[in-house]
Amino acid sequence: MLSAADGSSAGPSPAHMSTTTVNVDGMTCGACTSAVEGAFKNVDGAGDVSVSLMMGRAVVHHDSTVLPPEKVAELIEDCGFDATLVSTGTPKHPASTSIASRKETSISVTTLAIEGMTCGACTSAVEGGFKDVSGVKSVNVSLLSERAVVEHDTSIITSAEIAELIEDRGFGATVLDTTTPEAGGAQHATETTPQLLVTTVSIDGMTCGACTSSVENVFSGVGGLVQFNISLLAERAIITHDPVALPSKKIVNLIDDAGFETTVLSSEPHALGSKTVGRITLSIHGLRDAASAGDLEESLQRRGISSASVDMATSRVTISYDTSTVGIRSIVGAIEAAGYNALLADSDDTNAQLESLSKAKEVHEWKRSFIFAVSFAVPVFVINMLLPMYLPSLDFGKIELFTGIYLGDVACFFLTLPIQFGVGKRFYITSYKSLKHRSPTMDVLVMLGTSAAFFYSVFTMIVAMIMEPHGRPSTVFDTSTMLITFITLGRWLENRAKGQTSAALSRLMSLAPSMTTIYDDPIAAEKLAEEWEVSRVGTGEQKSARDNERSGPGYQMIPTELIQVGDIVVLHPGDKVSADGVVIRGESYVDESMITGEALPIHKAKGSVVIAGTVNGTSSMDFKVTRAGKDTQLSQIVKLVQDAQTSRAPIQRMADIVAGYFVPAIISLGLITFFGWMVMSHLLPHPPKIFLSDDNGGKVMVCLKLCISVIVFACPCALGLSTPTAVMVGTGVGAQQGILVKGGAILEAATKITHVVFDKTGTLTTGKMSVAETKIEHHWASNEWRRQLWWLVVGLAEMNSEHPIGKAIFSASKAESGHPGEGGLPGSLGDFDACVGKGISALVEPTASAERVRYHVLLGNATFLRSRDVLVPDYAEEANSDTENFKTTAGITRIHVAIDNKFAGTVLLRDTVKVTAVAAVAALHRMGISTSLITGDTHSTAISIANAVGIPPEAVHASVSPSDKQRIVSSLEASGERVAMVGDGINDSPALASASVGIALASGTDVAMEAADIVLMRPEDLLSVPASLSLSRAVFNRIRLNLVWACLYNVIGLPFAMGLFLPFGGFMLPPMAAGAAMAASSVSVVVSSLLLKLWRRPRWMDAQNLEKQVETGNLSFRGSRKSWWGAALSVTGSPVSHGPLRWIRGTKFWSLVTGKSGSDSEEGYVPLQTVEPAV
Repeated sequence: MLSAADGSSAGPSPAHMSTTTVNVDGMTCGACTSAVEGAFKNVDGAGDVSVSLMMGRAVVHHDSTVLPPEKVAELIEDCGFDATLVSTGTPKHPASTSIASRKETSISVTTLAIEGMTCGACTSAVEGGFKDVSGVKSVNVSLLSERAVVEHDTSIITSAEIAELIEDRGFGATVLDTTTPEAGGAQHATETTPQLLVTTVSIDGMTCGACTSSVENVFSGVGGLVQFNISLLAERAIITHDPVALPSKKIVNLIDDAGFETTVLSSEPHALGSKTVGRITLSIHGLRDAASAGDLEESLQRRGISSASVDMATSRVTISYDTSTVGIRSIVGAIEAAGYNALLADSDDTNAQLESLSKAKEVHEWKRSFIFAVSFAVPVFVINMLLPMYLPSLDFGKIELFTGIYLGDVACFFLTLPIQFGVGKRFYITSYKSLKHRSPTMDVLVMLGTSAAFFYSVFTMIVAMIMEPHGRPSTVFDTSTMLITFITLGRWLENRAKGQTSAALSRLMSLAPSMTTIYDDPIAAEKLAEEWEVSRVGTGEQKSARDNERSGPGYQMIPTELIQVGDIVVLHPGDKVSADGVVIRGESYVDESMITGEALPIHKAKGSVVIAGTVNGTSSMDFKVTRAGKDTQLSQIVKLVQDAQTSRAPIQRMADIVAGYFVPAIISLGLITFFGWMVMSHLLPHPPKIFLSDDNGGKVMVCLKLCISVIVFACPCALGLSTPTAVMVGTGVGAQQGILVKGGAILEAATKITHVVFDKTGTLTTGKMSVAETKIEHHWASNEWRRQLWWLVVGLAEMNSEHPIGKAIFSASKAESGHPGEGGLPGSLGDFDACVGKGISALVEPTASAERVRYHVLLGNATFLRSRDVLVPDYAEEANSDTENFKTTAGITRIHVAIDNKFAGTVLLRDTVKVTAVAAVAALHRMGISTSLITGDTHSTAISIANAVGIPPEAVHASVSPSDKQRIVSSLEASGERVAMVGDGINDSPALASASVGIALASGTDVAMEAADIVLMRPEDLLSVPASLSLSRAVFNRIRLNLVWACLYNVIGLPFAMGLFLPFGGFMLPPMAAGAAMAASSVSVVVSSLLLKLWRRPRWMDAQNLEKQVETGNLSFRGSRKSWWGAALSVTGSPVSHGPLRWIRGTKFWSLVTGKSGSDSEEGYVPLQTVEPAV
């Protein structure tokens, strides 16, 4: 990561920052991404640069006034990579056209019920009544639902006047609702707030860690740079920058100058100020001049669109809009109504990204290069090697054409030319650009090695021709041709393997269907669904959706990216779900395995939530879209996985740093080898025999071969690929199994976890609470009317609660107060105040009777009520053994009630422990990880839950606030524990953020998932918690194995390549063998990472087996036991075995190699008979 914070320049205002995304082709390793990053070093206007090797992209934040997007691509191309500009988000300047700058009007939306419409002519008549009416912005009339929705300026025409206009057309009109949406100006204020940009740049040509270092070095000291991330595998860089000081074009130029080809993929604001603000970029066809662009911007002056900016250079329009007010399809329709064609630019970006992930282009190019090279290399090898050695009678190469020039040498020269300067052209280009910036990459080694062999051979031919005795020269054209052939073969195989590492992400990106079916009239479709449900319930018959569809609204097929919130989507059997939504009609089974990892289909009925990317079963359903486009859960998962695979783990950063110094060190070793052996071969009285044999070409030839072997053999690619390939495959495997890990750094941190802290409600328990018992004080239970009033008062206080306890109390109050059904409770709520983790205070006024009395209500634990001067009697805290049986429940939660500062009773609520909670805690204990429980509930309830799941009483902390949770986690960290916090609510987010690893359940809030490092898509399966830690260990062990292999490869092979074993038996590594070994090194690392695809949960991590072990007291324990927090218990596991892999604690060799769990053998475990309490 590169930052300009240390630069001398304070950096310009970020008001003009742009984010440019570039596709980069040709990157192969960390050195390539470093080269792209380095291209932006010291470039004016360049900000953050983030390069992803696997994605083949670079994102550059830059000042578009100083460094335009085109220059960003040029910088990357100068690094030796193909760069294609994908998108650039340029912020609005004060002088630019902005819809939000116009004078705001009082826009309202009125919905009316219309009686008497019978056909399309009627709807036309109603719409015609509003033609040329001042103040009316738009009119939508639905014949089937008999409704009209009118957008109008209330300062000019009121809703009553609108109804009169409809009645004047001969129809009955009744105003149903009038709403006033939020002004767009506020949103625009957020949009134009000075901010940084995040530019994604695709970088082509990176092959190893030296390349990434080269790119990164270019940005060192560049003004306007805030943050720089580069990924070798994804072939992209993500750069946060000030667009004034560092425009996206400058970013591209910087990377291009480093020797890599760069393409800007996207350039977006660093952070949107409002969650409801959306930004889209559309490609516009038909724009003629600036006047037509101005007309288009003017035509987009409508409710919900805060700004629109047309870029004539790219024929694109960037629109900011309120996603809750207007959708993408409406915007596209408005543009087409203005006479232009519009296409969503994001769809092109997705297709380009899928192609980049598959490495199809790279695979094709390297395959073609290999076939071309081998077709010339084989004849050279035959002429130079096979015929003279094995078939001398057929050796036509020894025919002398004229003095010093032989037929075989001439033939080999002309056969080598197409390979050396045809296939090898890319090596020369990238080498020149990287050397120009003093950031040499792997291609420099290839260029030096092959050039040395080729030009030395040419030199010997010239010497033989002009100097006596004109003997046949010792040429090594076969070395040059075979080296390039082996290298192209290695790159071909390597890119094929790389394409497989991103298979999981590619599948996720391809889950959404390209087309989807929606109803023409969503209002009518929703009304039809309601009538269908009423008819089905009333008759008791299961009417088919198809029967109603015949008389319902029409359909239309639209591209999935044009779906917007509020659409009603038709799901036929086998269809993919195109957006997130709620089922409104029909029922079916949906396969969600691709999102959550759940193998069994999930039953969906009315009210059930469906997720984009899942597959419908054998029945038809209709659902209403609640989230579309980039807001869907699938899109968020894809973005999370993309970000995870782009980010670098700390261990990878170290490897990339080493790779940055690798190439100069190897060149130095090659020169030392050449000159060292030259001196020793002439000074030693008895040098190795190879230097004395004429068959080897003499001393100079042998020294040159040794030098070439050193330069070609040593490859930083394997080192640079060790970490990103494992992270790419590991995060993909996790995503397939419902475990979303936010990056390599999280994987590394998760391997060090020693303690897991669980939240209670919604985490260890289902969070679906119910009222088990109620103890109402006598003066409120003297008669039925008073008892119902008590419930009404309590229910009103909790009517807007989102907490499981509040929802349970509100649900019970509706039934007990005599107001069941879908509606609310009669009354009002005011002066509501929530004390998180303790209780609530509210002022309520029931309206069920003529008596209008306001009550001050307090609900919470005893401490909360006492803090408000309420006397809580001792008997209110006494346990009821019949109700509070923790063997069947998760204990009882007591909520005390005070009305008008007098104790009024107690509500006892029961929660249920999740089915897998006991097994999850036991699995963590077996892995050597201690556990504790933190909850805002009472101590007795917390102890009950802890006993039920197997957490020791001394590790329980009850009645704590969110800030206390954070403090407890911080205390654990300070005591030497590496803590993982598992939670699901807003009150867990501070603790999730402060823990070493935060683990959130997907059923929780967006805030909790944002603060977490790992998100579990199957919240009901708590075994995903130990499984996520097991996956992290497997991935990190794979990284270690890859790094050890990459290092041992060079440590063991370089001495042979340098000829250090020549005096001991004459062992050396010929250049061709060195080239083959180099190609095999990177391929072997990628294949090693691909073995992680075989990872599955360990076989011992089975709920039934773990529960049996807990019941019998034979739970096995692995590794070194950390003490319980607050307890002195310490248990030591099996000692670490000695051997070359002893640093991988407790990891079996088979698990290390394959990523799969070993056998169920208990070898190496110490049974703990007394650790877990009996349940």
